[in-house]
Amino acid sequence: MTDLADLPATEAARRLRAGSLSAAALTEALLDRVAAREPVLRAFAWLDPASAMRQAVALDAARAAGRAAGPLHGLALGVKDVLDTADQPSQYGSPIWAGHRPRSDAACVAAGRRAGAVILGKTVTTEFATRQPGPTSNPANPAHTPGGSSSGSAAGAAAAYFHAGFGTQTAGSIIRPAAYCGAVGFKPSYGTLHRAGMKVMSESLDTIGVITRTVGDAALVMAGLTGRDYGAPEIRPGRAPRLALCWGPTAAEAKPETRALLERVASAAAKAGATIVPIELPPAVVAGLDAHALVMNGESAEALGWERAMMASLLSPGLRERLDWGHAQGGPALAAGQAAFAAAQAAFADIVSGCDAVLTPSAPGEAPEGLGWTGDPAFNSLWTLLHVPCVTVPAGTGPKGLPLGVQVVAGFGQDATALAWAEWVRQAAAG
Repeated sequence: MTDLADLPATEAARRLRAGSLSAAALTEALLDRVAAREPVLRAFAWLDPASAMRQAVALDAARAAGRAAGPLHGLALGVKDVLDTADQPSQYGSPIWAGHRPRSDAACVAAGRRAGAVILGKTVTTEFATRQPGPTSNPANPAHTPGGSSSGSAAGAAAAYFHAGFGTQTAGSIIRPAAYCGAVGFKPSYGTLHRAGMKVMSESLDTIGVITRTVGDAALVMAGLTGRDYGAPEIRPGRAPRLALCWGPTAAEAKPETRALLERVASAAAKAGATIVPIELPPAVVAGLDAHALVMNGESAEALGWERAMMASLLSPGLRERLDWGHAQGGPALAAGQAAFAAAQAAFADIVSGCDAVLTPSAPGEAPEGLGWTGDPAFNSLWTLLHVPCVTVPAGTGPKGLPLGVQVVAGFGQDATALAWAEWVRQAAAG
């Protein structure tokens, strides 16, 4: 008999709608999973099982009373701890904000509640979603990092703690940890989920997305949060795609397992009917990537102005160094970097217009050993600054048996397209 915790969100939602499953029974099964694995996984920064059960019981009572159920009725969400919650602490991965209790939910959390989701708990983030890692381990092998900065959301989604975990991405903080943990990561087009109530670090980059176990689950949850149509990606399209194969400017960072993986997946996609077109990115796009560190750290220095002035001793040395460097570049350099982003976005729009999607690595290789480093965003920063939708899907394992993913990217605003072709690629690679 299938453990209720292992049901994909799409199937759990179907049973909840049909009345064959209650929100309370589903939440109880998820909390049992958490109790069994959390001593090792440590994905939560805050968890109140009694509160989660009260939410579920209230949802069941509302449905029994005939009140309309939302599109995410009874499904569970984990909330990255850079997103505010009115009923749980929001500590941003920093001792500076220990015990902080906001008065309101972040916009995306409020949307989840309106849609009928159970807010299960707050998931571990690195320090301000950028530096010092938390205690979370990789569910595939606890001796390895789950990636970051959305560490707890990636590990928790992969371990079936909840149906979706909110993540945020400034460089690679959704796609990389999802790939490391064997989950699906979806970074939507920039600005899709409103950032009100987020501890924003980089105005030009920060994007809220979700980490789930299936592509269909990501589409379901995003539709429930936004009211937009994300399609049914698990229904195979009537044709094969035209895919641009792109290693990008950081190709040299790919480890042998990633090189072999992308070549195998591209070959499998071609056998399934896809047209594979290798592409090189133009200088304007490369220049955008060259500006990423300056913009990210310069804007983050502005965002953490109070913390730098009043609480600098409680910032990690690594974060202080990067913020000081970013601040020292000065306003004109920051403006030039932001202009390079805009030029890169315009140049990429011309390139992607001739293809359905781009196929590219999700990460350099397997999750690194140890919990002191969350891995390199070498294959993520570019797509983040381009503001385009990105999806990572599981596509194999590396030499140490840890998950590997491949990334599918589409043009700005083509989020449903990105999800559909990512699932097509996943099926082709598995078939």
